[in-house]
Amino acid sequence: MKALTRHDRSLGSGVTPVFPDQGRGWLIVILFTLLTSVVTPVIADEGKTISRLPDSLAQWYKPVNKRQVWLHTMFALRRERQAIEEYVELKNPELARKWSERFVKHLRQLPEMAPEWEDEVELKEALRLERAALSGDLEAVSKAIARISRNCRSCHREYRALAAMRFRSPDFSQIPVSDDQGGEIGYAQLMSDLSRAINRIKIASEDQRWKRANQASARLRVLLRRLGESCIACHKDPPPHERILGSASQGVLDGLDEALQKRQAELSGKKLGEAAVIICARCHGVHRTLNDVRSLLY
Repeated sequence: MKALTRHDRSLGSGVTPVFPDQGRGWLIVILFTLLTSVVTPVIADEGKTISRLPDSLAQWYKPVNKRQVWLHTMFALRRERQAIEEYVELKNPELARKWSERFVKHLRQLPEMAPEWEDEVELKEALRLERAALSGDLEAVSKAIARISRNCRSCHREYRALAAMRFRSPDFSQIPVSDDQGGEIGYAQLMSDLSRAINRIKIASEDQRWKRANQASARLRVLLRRLGESCIACHKDPPPHERILGSASQGVLDGLDEALQKRQAELSGKKLGEAAVIICARCHGVHRTLNDVRSLLY
C-alpha cells in the first residue's frame, strides 16, 4: 500500500466525504491504521506473515467463556502497574509491595492461560520485582516494572489489534435471520436483499412505476424488521436498536411511503437518501467496518 501523497492528505477540505453521515472520519483512520499496521506487511513483503494468536486464547474470551477473562486480566495488570509506579513516586514501600504482589500474581497467570506465550512473558523480571518489593527497594522496583512495561508494549504492538479483531469484533456468520418461509438465512443474504429492495425503490420511482416502488418499500420494512429482531443476539438493551432502527428511522420510512404514494420522485429520492444515512450508514459505520477487517484476518 503506497504512502499517502500530499494531495491525498488534503482531501478533507473541499471534497464530499465518502460517508454521508458526519463524524465517520475516525472510522477511516482506524481502518487505515489497522490495514497498514497489520495487513500491509504481507502485501509489502511476501516473506512476512501475520502473527498468529494462540488457539488457547479463545477459552478466555466470549462466547467460549462467560466472561472476558483475558481482557479483564489485562485491565488488572494495567491498574496494578499504575499503582506500583505511583507508590514508588510517593516513596511508599508498603503499598508498592501490596500492588506488586497482585501484579506478579496476574502476570504469572498469563503463561498458564496461554502456554504458547510462555516465552513472551518475562517471568524473571516478575521475580526481580517481587524480591525488590519485599525488600522495600523502591529503586529496584521502579527498574523492574519499567522493564516489564517495555515487554508489555512489545507484545501489545504485535498482538493486541489481532486479539480485538478476533475476539471482540462482530462475526455475523453465526447470527441467523428469519426468511419468508419461516426458515433462516444468513446475514450476507439479508444484506443483499436489503440492497436490492433499496435500489428497486430508486429505479421504480425514477421510471414512475409507482406500484412496484411501493411494493419494494413494503419489502424494505419487512427486511428491516427481521434485521432488528436479530440485534438481540448481541445487544441486550434497547438503545443500540433505537439509534439505528428506532423512531427516527420509522419517521423517515413513513415519509418515503408518503412520497411514493403521492408519486413525488424527487422527494422519495430525498427520503431514501435520509434512510440510507440514518439506517445503513450508522449500522455499517460500526459493524461493517470491523467485520470487513476481521474477514481479512480470519
